[in-house]
Amino acid sequence: MSSTSNSNNSHNLALESKQDRPNTVRIPDRVDLRGSPRSRQGSPSHSPRLGPSRFLNGEKSGASFAGAELLGKLWGDRKKQPKNAKRKGGKVWYHKERVKGLVVLTALVGLFFLVDWIMLLRLQDHRVGSDDRSSRNASSVSAQVKVTKPSKGKKHYGGIYGRLLALAAHALAEGQNKREPKDLWQEPVVPASAWRPCADQRDWEPNEGKNGYIMVTANGGINQQRVAVCNAVVLARLLNATLVVPKFMYSSVWKDVSQFGDIYQEEHFIKYLAPDIRIVKELPEELKSLDLEAIGSVVTDVDVRKESKPSFYLKNILPILLQKRVVHFVGFGNRLAFDPIPFQLQRLRCRCNFHALQFVPKIQETAALLLERLHKHSAQPGLLDHYLVGPHAVAAMIARSDRAKASKYLALHLRFEIDMVAHSLCEFGGGEQEGQELEAYRQIHFPALTELKKTENFRLPSPAMLRSEGLCPLTPEEAVLMLAALGFNRKTQIYVAGAQIYGGTSRLAALTSLYPNLVTKENLLSSAELEPFKNFSSQLAALDFIACTAADAFAMTDSGSQLSSLVSGYRIYYGGGRMPTIRPNKRRLADIFVKNNTIEWKVFEQRVRKAVRQTKHVQSRPKARSVYRYPRCKECMCRTD
Repeated sequence: MSSTSNSNNSHNLALESKQDRPNTVRIPDRVDLRGSPRSRQGSPSHSPRLGPSRFLNGEKSGASFAGAELLGKLWGDRKKQPKNAKRKGGKVWYHKERVKGLVVLTALVGLFFLVDWIMLLRLQDHRVGSDDRSSRNASSVSAQVKVTKPSKGKKHYGGIYGRLLALAAHALAEGQNKREPKDLWQEPVVPASAWRPCADQRDWEPNEGKNGYIMVTANGGINQQRVAVCNAVVLARLLNATLVVPKFMYSSVWKDVSQFGDIYQEEHFIKYLAPDIRIVKELPEELKSLDLEAIGSVVTDVDVRKESKPSFYLKNILPILLQKRVVHFVGFGNRLAFDPIPFQLQRLRCRCNFHALQFVPKIQETAALLLERLHKHSAQPGLLDHYLVGPHAVAAMIARSDRAKASKYLALHLRFEIDMVAHSLCEFGGGEQEGQELEAYRQIHFPALTELKKTENFRLPSPAMLRSEGLCPLTPEEAVLMLAALGFNRKTQIYVAGAQIYGGTSRLAALTSLYPNLVTKENLLSSAELEPFKNFSSQLAALDFIACTAADAFAMTDSGSQLSSLVSGYRIYYGGGRMPTIRPNKRRLADIFVKNNTIEWKVFEQRVRKAVRQTKHVQSRPKARSVYRYPRCKECMCRTD
């Protein structure tokens, strides 16, 4: 026992004394692949380097590591041989043993380098093969990589359409110098040009308006008000009444106090329609003092069903008019049917919309500046400029021009304001916060919807079902994907119309990223030029109406919106078959977007183009559809063939 303890103590003392010796070579646990062995204490060793660095794709070579450990072990065993070892045969034996050891050591080092070199070659071959395969794959593969692992300086797209947006960015980058599809800026000219405007033709005598006076206070925005005005003109003719210049109701949504004379030329309106109906600016003095509500002369939207037939007015409104001498319609949205209606009354409707309603000079002059900058100061006015801004503004545009060829632009009506988003009952990727915000807006502005949601026996359709049926407005992300799939290249100048987009500039990030030449009236016109329209949303909307109508191509995101309907109809009426309009089939697009995670870009392009191409067919107005949107009918336009 004592001898064992003594030997252990001696060994411990020897180890402790070795730590103080600077020239002692420590035995490494393992050798670092860069050639620097690490001691048990973690301090640098003075051992010579045993081989070159071996790092492949950030991973250590197994052969390098095993060989290095073996060499380290042999090196350590050799160093641990005591200097006074027994020679067993003298110097000759010791010399042979030493030579044999060197030969073994050399062979092991050679084997180590050989194995390491072979593995390096195999890894390089594997990487070259991978590169070759990836270069042969479709562009969608590299685009998908951008979605999951965006490289430094590259745009990363998130959200539910992140993958498709990345594919669109890749396709636009590759195709920015390619020619756009031929039909992108064209209508089917031959069948479309067979129609020409003729709503200005009259085949009747003026109406004396002797049955009384009709007053209308139209609600909604500028486009709903425009429809109400035209319907009121037709109603005055139907009832042989005198029309008082319409008034516009103040809306808590639009917050605009503009009246008819602030937007449209009153004198032109009265004079142009004089052969049709009698129009005055105010009621006669003897009728001004009447309490119309007290005498039962006020008719609201509750009293009149949507798209009521002329017979309803002859039966229910004419007796009041004859008895009280005045009827005041409050609201009067879409309260007159499109069919059945007498031929001349339908033509009067078109005559009012396309000829009688002209914007005031203030709006025309500012709109002329807007068009001039959109066309890059061209001396060549657009096809519809004369009808929209008038001959004087067009002459001023030509006088200021400094180039002959006009620059093309696409107008996009992005109907994604909070009122539209909230009323749709759809979801748009904003999660719980979005849901709470929209529900709070509904409670204030759409209380009927809020109450309907609380009804036990009535179940509203789910957001997913609404979207699958094409009842949700397109988001900015969906709109930009549609434009990219149709073939508009990255250089296209896009004018975005609309009020404040729900979600602000961050919601427009995808659109501005893929199409950098995106403009609005706010950045084309100076603050001084926009100052007269400040706080007048309807007058600002008139500028959007003109810019969209005059565009070389017009794209809508919601075919049911009044602005899109009126703009597309105006382009049909005056465009001569050369003003293409893109009307997405939202139900078809929703079905395409559902396959977001699996669909390839080429297939996505084909399906979107087919869905949009079907809506560009030239056709006559379908029965009971709006003449403001579909003026190709015998009442509004005439065929030349």
